[in-house]
Amino acid sequence: MARVYNFSAGPSMLPESVLNRAATEILNYNGSGQSVMEMSHRSKVYEEIIFGAQKLLRDVMGIPDNYKVLFLQGGASLQFAAIPLNLLTGSGKADYVVTGQFATKAYQEAQKYGDIKLVATSKAQNFSVIPDLDPAAFTPDADYFYICHNNTIYGTRWPSIPDTGAVPLAADISSSFLSEPLDVSKFGVLYGGAQKNVAPAGLTVAIVREDLLGRARKDIPTVMDWKTMAENDSMYNTPPCWPIYICKLVLEWIQHLGGLEAMRERNIHKAQLLYTYLDQSPLFSNPVPPQFRSMMNVTFVTGSEALDKEFVKTAAAEGLVNLAGHRSVGGMRASIYNAMPVEGVEALVAFLKAFEAKYA
Repeated sequence: MARVYNFSAGPSMLPESVLNRAATEILNYNGSGQSVMEMSHRSKVYEEIIFGAQKLLRDVMGIPDNYKVLFLQGGASLQFAAIPLNLLTGSGKADYVVTGQFATKAYQEAQKYGDIKLVATSKAQNFSVIPDLDPAAFTPDADYFYICHNNTIYGTRWPSIPDTGAVPLAADISSSFLSEPLDVSKFGVLYGGAQKNVAPAGLTVAIVREDLLGRARKDIPTVMDWKTMAENDSMYNTPPCWPIYICKLVLEWIQHLGGLEAMRERNIHKAQLLYTYLDQSPLFSNPVPPQFRSMMNVTFVTGSEALDKEFVKTAAAEGLVNLAGHRSVGGMRASIYNAMPVEGVEALVAFLKAFEAKYA
């Protein structure tokens, strides 16, 4: 069977050149006579991989020297607890903006550990917008301020990074990781699951400002303590070796394409192709105002649940798979992450037109 265009929200597509490279090296990496999946993480050959991936991420993202790059496990969901366990030890207060399901889960998790304030939410708008912020409502002595940069389920993203002053900004960037340039210096902590834009599932990347290390609660699980992981080069315990190797290949692929500026242009082009069609369609519609639309996750509906299901079914038969919306909202969602080629979006638009001609 030919490869399909996979619009899954994660795990998602990987670049074909990366998959081909991994295939050629799977039995014998770089003349070592072993697979990356077999080698000791303490070996010199693996150290070249993990330290190489760290350096590449620094180069590609322009990460300042006073930030640590951590390769972790447990998914973004584990960081919902790790963030308050590492940071909520000063005033014991934190501010959260809830813009979707994952921000909601992070907010609920943090409430177990301190005084957590809901600064703003767009729940009343079904999370179709990013809410306005009133700086007067911010907690001046908060230990941190939390946002989810891109909302996978609802297809929204922050149009700009909020200014939280001296309060460290913590952000979940799982579904926007490496999709465009991002000023790391505006954040105290950036983190995300890798299975959308960075690597296969199993790896979580965290970028932590050094002055935020060493603040953890005394009873924090050791593997959740960022300072411990930083001091051990992310190898306090066995790291997710294979996803880190693929991460390194993906970063090389991004560099070859021209870096994050080039990636942003590529992603803007793909998103515009799809949104332009949806905005003029008499059958399909997107609920998100243009200023809040995600480049990565495009949601749309026909207005008929039965017709939505028929669309997903017939699209899959044409090799356009995983277009069903999240189970909590229904409809359709096309996740067009970095590895989705322009041809995939063009094929989707062509199918949308054909479906519309039949059912509109």
